[in-house]
Amino acid sequence: MSTYLNETDAGRRIMRRCDELGSISEPGIGVTRLYLSPQHRTAAETIAGWMHDAGMDARIDEAGNVVGRYHSESGGGPYLVTGSHMDSVVHAGRYDGPLGVITSLDCVAVLNGRGRRLPFGIEVVAFGDEEGTRFRTTLAGSRAITGQFGDDLFNAKDAQGISLREAMIAFGLDPEAVARAAHRPGDMIGYVELHIEQGPVLQAEGLSVGVVTAISGQTRAVVTLKGAANHAGTVPMGMRKDPLLAAAEIALAVERIASVHPHTVGTVGFVKADPGLINVIPGEVSLTVDLRSQADSVRHAAFDELGVAARAIAARRGVEIDIDKILDLKSCPCAPDFVDRIAAAVEAAGTRPLRLPSGAGHDGMAMSTITDIGMIFVRCKDGISHSPEESVTAADVATGAAVLLHFIENFQGKP
Repeated sequence: MSTYLNETDAGRRIMRRCDELGSISEPGIGVTRLYLSPQHRTAAETIAGWMHDAGMDARIDEAGNVVGRYHSESGGGPYLVTGSHMDSVVHAGRYDGPLGVITSLDCVAVLNGRGRRLPFGIEVVAFGDEEGTRFRTTLAGSRAITGQFGDDLFNAKDAQGISLREAMIAFGLDPEAVARAAHRPGDMIGYVELHIEQGPVLQAEGLSVGVVTAISGQTRAVVTLKGAANHAGTVPMGMRKDPLLAAAEIALAVERIASVHPHTVGTVGFVKADPGLINVIPGEVSLTVDLRSQADSVRHAAFDELGVAARAIAARRGVEIDIDKILDLKSCPCAPDFVDRIAAAVEAAGTRPLRLPSGAGHDGMAMSTITDIGMIFVRCKDGISHSPEESVTAADVATGAAVLLHFIENFQGKP
């Protein structure tokens, strides 16, 4: 502990640990650390060791999360929960998730170094799966903590056909015991997460940190279009039933519809044409749609409007269409009291408290089902995330750490 805190600049020591954790990855560019993989195991054991060094009781729970507790002055809870996720997308950066875990750890290390306990305990969680990269799931780690780990997760399969249940067993976990990871609401007094912004707003405003007001809701769907595969050179343009051209129109409709609804974004992130040959009109095309908005009513209206437009496009081009909604997450407002407290902590750090929404999903969406939540954003260069180019500065990280520590230390006082 003394060796870690000998580096007096919180930003540099936190970033150094982000680098160390970032080295725990599959081979290749950036960071690839997937749920229930060998890299997950190594990262979890590393984080648990850091938690022990910071004066915490730590364990890998029944879902593969790492949970560390720094007990209150009376020796127990309830606990203010903080942290983030330790998994990644493929070829990720070093800060999406780990920055929040390690900054939370740093705050506890500082308190422990001072010999200070608070009237409440602090629990730091490194969630095993937030990204859902391996099994195409979302928030598996925090859903376990909140008692929402069901068959939809157990039965999900990765690209090799391995089910999440099978992967848990291979990892050394007992799927039948996962319910033990669930926390009782009475054990918690709130959840706060520090995270890189993953967007360009803070940089545009010249601010190192921001106060999150809400996490946008999400609707995801897979649109499948079936036409008539045929030779590229023999079918006149007016006689084709081309699902790829229908998909292109639908992609433009996503852009148009999202643009006219307030605080709404729409993305077509994946398109697959079959058979995918240069000299063949595709017979079937699938594309994904991702719609997000702070207001659920706006998001639902946009999705309904897109459905009408997509079906009209398909009918006009003579192709069959199926729209399969695969995710519908409600928007998640941060607790007003937490927003005010974080804003006060930002002011105490000498910075203007800009309030802004999060367009990306976070573990707080699951945690909000059992406790109040708040979020702190840290500026990242050019808003780039999910990329090896993800970048933060030590000065911004130090400011974020100061804000989080102020929030924790003053949690039971006036904001």
